[in-house]
Amino acid sequence: QVRLVESGGGLVQAGGSLRLSCVASGDIDAMGWYRQTPGSYRDFVAAISGNGRTYYGDSMKGRSTISRDNAKKTAYLQMNALRHEDTAVYYCTEGTLGDNWYRPNSETWGQGTQVTVSS
Repeated sequence: QVRLVESGGGLVQAGGSLRLSCVASGDIDAMGWYRQTPGSYRDFVAAISGNGRTYYGDSMKGRSTISRDNAKKTAYLQMNALRHEDTAVYYCTEGTLGDNWYRPNSETWGQGTQVTVSS
């Protein structure tokens, strides 16, 4: 089973930027990012296929960019113009990317990285 390890979270002021990274222990196809706040369901942010096709959820569309480096088995999430409401734990997943959907593999989630945006 592939393991995923996120990093790059931290404390940032509103309007700032962060880049999250997710390193996989093996080869995987589509990778995605979700976020979650206490008491809420996980919210889809973005996904990317093995050949670089991307798909974004509504929560950070226009303010985030997902990318990957297959040689490094790493996916990135560049987040800009951060808002207080972007404060959450961000999780990396393995999954399947369709034309207009992404389905995470329920067995493959990272431990999450905390992003805190001060207002």
